[in-house]
Amino acid sequence: VPKKLVTTVSGCADDALAGLVACNPGLRLLQGHRVVLRSDLPAIRGRVALLSGGGSGHEPAHAGYVGKGMLTGVVAGAVFASPSVGSVLAAIRAVAQAGAAGILLIVKNYTGDRLNFGMALERARAEGADVRMVVVGDDCAFATPGKAGRRGICGTVLIHKVAGALAEAGASLDEIVEKVTAAAKATGTLGLSLSPCSIPGSKPSFQLAEDEMELGLGIHGEAGVRRMKVLPADQAVETMLEHMTDPSNASHLFLPPGSSVVLVVNNLGGLSCLELGIVAGAAVRCLESRGIRIARALVGSFMTALEMAGVSLTLMLVDKELVGLIDAKTTAMAWPNIPAGPATTQREEVIALTEGPRKPQDEPETGPGTARVERVLERVCSTLLDIRDKLNELDRGAGDGDCGDTHVRAAQAIKDWMYSRPPPATPAQLLSSLADVLLEHMGGSSGVLYGLFLTAAARSLQGRSDSPAWADAMDAGIEAMQRYGGAAPGDRTMLDSLCAAAQALHALRSPGADPLQVLEAAVQSAEAAAEATRHMEAGAGRASYIRSSRLEQPDPGAVAVAAVLGAVL
Repeated sequence: VPKKLVTTVSGCADDALAGLVACNPGLRLLQGHRVVLRSDLPAIRGRVALLSGGGSGHEPAHAGYVGKGMLTGVVAGAVFASPSVGSVLAAIRAVAQAGAAGILLIVKNYTGDRLNFGMALERARAEGADVRMVVVGDDCAFATPGKAGRRGICGTVLIHKVAGALAEAGASLDEIVEKVTAAAKATGTLGLSLSPCSIPGSKPSFQLAEDEMELGLGIHGEAGVRRMKVLPADQAVETMLEHMTDPSNASHLFLPPGSSVVLVVNNLGGLSCLELGIVAGAAVRCLESRGIRIARALVGSFMTALEMAGVSLTLMLVDKELVGLIDAKTTAMAWPNIPAGPATTQREEVIALTEGPRKPQDEPETGPGTARVERVLERVCSTLLDIRDKLNELDRGAGDGDCGDTHVRAAQAIKDWMYSRPPPATPAQLLSSLADVLLEHMGGSSGVLYGLFLTAAARSLQGRSDSPAWADAMDAGIEAMQRYGGAAPGDRTMLDSLCAAAQALHALRSPGADPLQVLEAAVQSAEAAAEATRHMEAGAGRASYIRSSRLEQPDPGAVAVAAVLGAVL
């Protein structure tokens, strides 16, 4: 039985509604019933009241759509079970007592819902209430629907919105019934799932193989129309839309080129937001290729099936009036705050600046030092290429084993950059340009850290080329790395080698210091510090999540820094 984060299995539907109401001041529970109502019921006097509902497990449907401009109230059953006649009747009585000018029940086409809402309607009419019912069946799955007809699924949410906007505008009960009935007939939905779902305390309702997906299943885990191998998202969306609009399918939605639609990309509960965005983009592209205008697009969780990893696509054919009703304001917490505009893949991209505005003194300079810079960089790149396997092996103990690959990307990017133009000869411009190259191509946290170091060091070197300037630049680079990276000397990172080298470079500030000797000492200090990381407990970076007993080799980042400094010498 799958794990569920509930307090009790028997009380999960009540607990979910209680949590929703506790967090939303615009909602109230009806005492003794699993009914949620607007907190401002007196505001509906003289307007049509809208009630809907059904089984729990489809959250945010239905209670998430209670609010001004949508539903007046909802009646919830247990998980995947229709609400009782008594609770539906209690909700009708509550809104009738508030002075509603007629009551409309919006019901998904399931036998239990039709029976229970229908029985409550008959009893309410016997009490003198003016009650009507619209049954929504938007499922496009079955080519030949049986006597039960098309199932009511996510398209019902759009009917809630259209009816709610009409009621808020003061439309009569007859007008609302007429317009939402027409809108429901112009709406189609189809689901696709990668996994089953399970009622709390029960086993999954069905099984899907690891490489299977199911087309056309219901929101309670009812069987679909086809099982097939898992497809890429764009092909899956194409398959869904073809099925939804196939004229040989009696449940199809007539969608000629030039049509305008509202698109709903609905998470059935367990799909990641990443996948949902991919499906949404594929749906927009596919519809555009068919000559369909997507007047509005809603993407999110609107009517779920517990934790089912799947998606449904809903299309409602719309005109200007229907789009206006979709755009009308509502306080319902689950209705998205969507921009009033069409969805399209044809949006013009913002031009990205490749670099900031140049100052005259920033123009690259070349000179006698350029050849020397090229030789040093060639040695650095060759060194990194040579130690690729060593760094990867060191990284496997504490990371994902790609430290060498990351540094090779840096080396190759530097080589490509040098072949494309002569490197600047001035220190500040050289380090700044190298920072740009590494930030663009190296990747990983190492690329950002090297970029931080070089950017800060370049700023420190601006207008300077004396020996003490290099000590200052080293300190500036390390300070920037510590400020944003959070590591410190002794944390078993590349900083251990850098800080050791920086300490040795401080000798450059002494008058008469021999730069070559100081650099040799800095390299030796960096190598010793890298070796010393073998005995340290990691305090930062990915290695900090590994037990120290498993870290038996030097830190690969520290080893790489020492190797780079050695190549510079």
